[in-house]
Amino acid sequence: MRLGRGVVLPADVQRPAYDRDAQESGIVHLGIGAFHRAHQAVYTDDAMDAGDRDWAITGVSLRSPEMRDALAPQDGLYTVTERDGGGDITRLIGAVRRVLVAAEDPGAVVAAIAAPATRIVSLTVTEKGYWRASDGSLDPALPDLAGGKPISIFGFLADGLARRRDAGAGGLTLISCDNLAGNGRQLERLLQTVLTARDPALAEWVAENCTCPSTMVDRIVPAPTEADRTAIAARLGVRDEAAVIAEPFRQWIIADRFAGDRPRWEAGGAEFVTDVAPYEIAKLRMLNGAHSALAYLGLARGHVFVHEAVADPAIATLVERLMRDEAAGSFVPAPGQDLGRYATALMARFANPALNHRLAQIAMDGSQKIPQRWLETLAARRAAGGECPSILRALAAWVDYVRGEGHTVDDPDAGALAACWQSAGRAGVVGALFGEHGRFAKRWIASDAEREAITASLATG
Repeated sequence: MRLGRGVVLPADVQRPAYDRDAQESGIVHLGIGAFHRAHQAVYTDDAMDAGDRDWAITGVSLRSPEMRDALAPQDGLYTVTERDGGGDITRLIGAVRRVLVAAEDPGAVVAAIAAPATRIVSLTVTEKGYWRASDGSLDPALPDLAGGKPISIFGFLADGLARRRDAGAGGLTLISCDNLAGNGRQLERLLQTVLTARDPALAEWVAENCTCPSTMVDRIVPAPTEADRTAIAARLGVRDEAAVIAEPFRQWIIADRFAGDRPRWEAGGAEFVTDVAPYEIAKLRMLNGAHSALAYLGLARGHVFVHEAVADPAIATLVERLMRDEAAGSFVPAPGQDLGRYATALMARFANPALNHRLAQIAMDGSQKIPQRWLETLAARRAAGGECPSILRALAAWVDYVRGEGHTVDDPDAGALAACWQSAGRAGVVGALFGEHGRFAKRWIASDAEREAITASLATG
């Protein structure tokens, strides 16, 4: 039997306290993957449990029908199971009203964005969904830059916002929940580039009527396995094909810049601040930077999961130094922001044996992640006269990884990175990537000593 409306669940499973059928969709979310369902959707569920109304979510899968096919037979219901090794806690989430597949019906996505009841569009589309070139500018290969059938997030936003303008429906709050430094500013900048090219008057209207607050999101959400789903089915007595597993910890820091009203996400613990920057920098450079180091160093040593890699003393020592000395020393924290305590908490979260967070999942799309997670730390530390030996070692592990020897590299630049190896070889690949004319030269250029250190750490095979 599948999870769905009317199914009787065990008494210890928390359920929505609101009438789902009475809620209109106030949020359109682009990229309805596991992280959104374990994070923003949970906060929205909390807000409606606290009495807010009409904030149900219309989820959008940009390409695959997989999530629609999982959630539709379950009336949009799914469970989030928190694991920390001390016993599972499972909760039923009711915030998702429906799921659209953009590739199948782009018009329905545009209509959802344009609907008068919609007040927020949020996004979790990963770094590559923003179509940024290596220097951070808009990739000129964006398929819908000149208009036509919407394909990217910018095509859907442009068409939906144009329809809102024409109908007098008012502006929107556009909220990026992806791991990009200044994600709101980046979304706004890239969207304005697209709109200026397509419809300058619309660009002006959006600038006057819409906002793009920056956010910092944090929760470890490993991809569930079939064994996980089977265990959850045994616990629930029904099959949940959209089940999510997460750590108990969750955090959401949001700049308080909204074009209209919003859910009371603070009911679930969200924090609204004037400046998100110190929190997002800590997350990107400390947590995400450590995660990437664990991924590439751990995979190289034969580990599969995060908790295995952090239990390896050689890796743990390097990751602690990366967080406490290099990343934490690369920026000024907000008043009261205790980075030492944050690093200690991160190490404990990484060691959680109940999550089975796969290193291969973290290793995906490394070319889009390392600029924010490592290269910005390297640049900031150099400017302050500091060094980053741990990051250089982790960077060498990534350079080894993208060679693709014995495994598939899941990265939008996989072909170009492999070509760097083929043309430059072990002696020259670091320069081809991080030299004065390297692929990442606009983000960070390695000194002679740094290039030598990275090259010396490369595998000799």
